[in-house]
Amino acid sequence: MHFIGRKMCHIHIAHDAVDRIPSVGTGAYAHQQRLEKPGLSRYSTEEKEVEEEEDGRDVRKKQTFRGKYLFWLAYQSIGVIYGDIGTSPLYVYSSTFSSEPSRDDLLGALSLIIWTLTLMVSVKYVTIVLRADDEGEGGTFAVYSLLSRYANIVRRDPREERGIKMERVKTNELSPGSKSARNFMERSAFMKALLKVVGVLGVSLVMSDGVLTPAQSVLGAIQGLEIVKSDISSSTIVGTTCAILICLFLIQPLGTSKIGSAFAPIVIIWLLFNLAFGIYNLVFFDHSVLKAFSPYFAGAYFVRNKTDGWRSLGGILLAFTGVEALFADLGAFTRRAIQLSWLCFGFPCLLLAYIGQAAYISQNKGAYSNPFFNSVPPGMFYPSLVVAILAAIVASQTMITATFQLLSQIIKLSYFPQIKMKHTSRIFHGQIYIPWVNWILMVGTICVTAAYSNTTKLGEAYGVCVILVTFITTCMVSLVALIIWRLHFLIVVAGFLVFGTLDGLYLSSALTKVPNGAWFTLCLAILLSSIFVLWRYGKENQWRAEGEDRISPRQLLTELPKDAEKDGDAPILRLSSSMGGAPVSRLRGVGIFFDKTGSPNGTPSVFIHFLQKFQAAPAVVVFFHIRPLSTPTVAPEDRFSVSRCFTRTSSKSTLQDFYRVTIRHGYADEVITSDLGLLIYENIRKFIIHDRGMSTAPTPSPESNNSTSEDSTSSSDPPPPPPSTSQPTAYDDQVVHIVGKEQMRIREVRGWGNVSGMSRKIVLAAFLWLRSNTGSKVANMNLDVEKLVEVGFVKLI
Repeated sequence: MHFIGRKMCHIHIAHDAVDRIPSVGTGAYAHQQRLEKPGLSRYSTEEKEVEEEEDGRDVRKKQTFRGKYLFWLAYQSIGVIYGDIGTSPLYVYSSTFSSEPSRDDLLGALSLIIWTLTLMVSVKYVTIVLRADDEGEGGTFAVYSLLSRYANIVRRDPREERGIKMERVKTNELSPGSKSARNFMERSAFMKALLKVVGVLGVSLVMSDGVLTPAQSVLGAIQGLEIVKSDISSSTIVGTTCAILICLFLIQPLGTSKIGSAFAPIVIIWLLFNLAFGIYNLVFFDHSVLKAFSPYFAGAYFVRNKTDGWRSLGGILLAFTGVEALFADLGAFTRRAIQLSWLCFGFPCLLLAYIGQAAYISQNKGAYSNPFFNSVPPGMFYPSLVVAILAAIVASQTMITATFQLLSQIIKLSYFPQIKMKHTSRIFHGQIYIPWVNWILMVGTICVTAAYSNTTKLGEAYGVCVILVTFITTCMVSLVALIIWRLHFLIVVAGFLVFGTLDGLYLSSALTKVPNGAWFTLCLAILLSSIFVLWRYGKENQWRAEGEDRISPRQLLTELPKDAEKDGDAPILRLSSSMGGAPVSRLRGVGIFFDKTGSPNGTPSVFIHFLQKFQAAPAVVVFFHIRPLSTPTVAPEDRFSVSRCFTRTSSKSTLQDFYRVTIRHGYADEVITSDLGLLIYENIRKFIIHDRGMSTAPTPSPESNNSTSEDSTSSSDPPPPPPSTSQPTAYDDQVVHIVGKEQMRIREVRGWGNVSGMSRKIVLAAFLWLRSNTGSKVANMNLDVEKLVEVGFVKLI
């Protein structure tokens, strides 16, 4: 039996999961159990060493910057992060007061703004929350991912677990409070499900806010033209807004670094205007408003206004909208850059802006209705109008970038299908762009703009998501403080009471907006969360089904001595007794079997099904795994990893022709080329020669499409390979790439009375529909189709 190697061949095997293969758990904790519990297959010493070495190289590492790169990132962050929170002085006072405020109420509102910016943004987010990063990534889902690295609360994708650094703290090193919290999280199925839902809900809320923010900010900026031309029509405003939004989304492929650097001057000028205007109004109108730094005025405000004061918090919370994006964009800018830009520039500019506006409002009747433009110094109206419009347009970038960052996180943890992501910088590894999401977001914002048509209606839907995300963040960071930072239980409780009370006050006030428009963003967030949870549920069922094929090659194949068969001149292979014990014939050529997980003690499902159905194996078998890393490029000497599948074989054994080959590559590397077979052959040859202590010529590396076979063979002739291997002869015969095409089917549910079973079937059907529409991975591979075989098989979930 020979390969059909010169034509594209699809072999679809209608075969259920192999029930006789023992199931082995996946993930870091299951791996630990395999090493500790007797009766399960253990790693060999060599396999353990290989895995530990690979794990150390593949783990994602947080980037740190100093000097010019740190200041460059801080500069970029101003252009991306502070557009939203930085434009709040345009409307905070007008959103807080519906009539002329008394001096005491004005001081009370200013005191609330000052202490909210100080406590909620500077202390809570910039000082505390930014430290709860997951290897540099930010956002509520990153906090959930961080918790999952220190506590057994989530099942990991077997393909991704080697890129995740597990850092579980020993039980005897935890305080009683921390130990109790972790035990409760790990043992309670409800708590695990709650954390999962809360984590994805936080992402969904920010993304829902990301649909509203561009519409709100750009529409508000264009409506500002009514100050100059009062008879401008609503259709003109909406049409101009949509045109600007389209242009904004069209420039996203340029990348965060370029966009941030281009937008930063606009935001810097805008914040400097606010700083200068604030100082001017403070000096020329009423400097006595500085006493609002006393929290007494904030407390007196609530005592005096009671329910009306509580309701007005819905306007004051607009002073810190965008703070959730500050955390979500952490992966693009790093903690130090954000702290530097906020504490040294953004925070003082905004404080003086609100203080200066209060000083002006206290001396001028009716100024609260348009606080920024009414308080502009003489001769600065038109320059400030132009800068305000540009800054409001730039404010949209905050949530667009945050959406890209957050979606990339949930994709990594298998809550959404793998879609195309582009890294936009070789220097700053966390800056990404997702084309599909960009266009969906563009359509959504244009639809919202056309439907709401003015900022008053949009404002009713705005703000609830912001404060709900901040409350979720407070709860999850409190768990981080207990389990990971190992702070004393009383310190964590005290911090939670302070920040939880602030969040609760603002959240309860914002929820009054739900009937008037905030229901839209909440419904959108629930819809997105449902999709994320549905995909994750389907993936967990898929991993469980695929785990049935998790088996070591030595449990799959056995080798009989050459005298076991009368006519045999060489050792022969047989399937193991659990697989039927049939003899395995050898085919001409090299077979490269694509391995999804790359487990050092596992076998690719495609090879198991190929072997079981045909009782045949290529002369040289290669289990090939591609491992993408979060770096732009991998050095050629570190790119290939080669090992044997059977570590103890004789020199005449046919089992020595089974190899594992792993390619590590960065996001700027291109490794799947038409020369893949040659590159694998050369690296196996190099491995064999090195293993036998022989010298070798340099091995070609897959740096680009220019790595042709002519380039690889133009060097001096390499020394001949050892005669005990059939690799050269097999390569001369043919090289075939064998890819698995897995088809998932739902297990039958008997009886319509089985409500849980039917519900499960409906959910999995939705998952399979999504899965079938995410595109074929084979279509994205730059392989020679004449050397490609696609083996289909069925899995029941």
